[in-house]
Amino acid sequence: MEQSIDTRPAPSGPLARTYRLICSAPFTARLGMVFVALYAFVAIFAPWIAPYGEAEVVSRIPFDAWSSQHLLGTDQLGRDFLSRLIFGARNSISIALVTTILSFGIGCLLGVFSALVGGIIDQIISRFVDALMSVPDLIFILMILSIFGSSIPNLIMIIAVLTSTRFFRISRAAALNVTSLDFVEAAKGRGENLLWISVNEVFPNILPLLLSELGMRFCFIFLSIAALSFLGVGIQPPMAEWGSMVRDNAALINMGDITPLIPAVAIAFLAIAVNFVVDWLLNRVSGLNEEG
Repeated sequence: MEQSIDTRPAPSGPLARTYRLICSAPFTARLGMVFVALYAFVAIFAPWIAPYGEAEVVSRIPFDAWSSQHLLGTDQLGRDFLSRLIFGARNSISIALVTTILSFGIGCLLGVFSALVGGIIDQIISRFVDALMSVPDLIFILMILSIFGSSIPNLIMIIAVLTSTRFFRISRAAALNVTSLDFVEAAKGRGENLLWISVNEVFPNILPLLLSELGMRFCFIFLSIAALSFLGVGIQPPMAEWGSMVRDNAALINMGDITPLIPAVAIAFLAIAVNFVVDWLLNRVSGLNEEG
């Protein structure tokens, strides 16, 4: 009995292509995607997942033990630790994401603009970026926050400006390679303006590399915010943040309680998961460049 062969073409929509792309990823990248999706789900639905409010005092006993009412016990003020951990995901990830997107926009726009304009303007912008990159980030952030205060807008803007220097360097170098190609020269010959050339000719050709760097910078920003909060100059109480949760509950470690280590593990797992995905994207971009 002959078997019929299905000759129908495979689905080619965006969802089908995304599904095939994910299936072709190695195990580590898929594992990273699962963890990133889990973190995103917790961050988005934190008010509905958390058993108590973010700053709600639910016990008169500071550092209360784990129980059925408080699965991870309470913190130094009697607030539910699990609820604070869940809300911490929302605060930490959302602020890091906003900062990363802002940094990406500033750095890439300046980088492509500098590459297209060239000349003295390119040199001025590049030397200014060199000056910013020569100062250690943590020291510079601590200095600026001590002057202007540890508010969330200040934190976002300072880290975004400092991190944008990395996006500037990568986007400028990639754009310089593209601007020397024939199709960009042809666009200039037609009289197209710099904005049109940037959007239609340069950005599409350097976007895969920039998206890979976007994941790396998100990790760096996320860890920087956690470190600053641990030092007491990042996200301020009563907002929950994983770095400050480690610091505020560190006394439990001396009592043999591992609870303060849970936010630290959450930080590490997210950083590792994002790096798994970014490594796969970088390898894929490198493979496409070699094929091209």
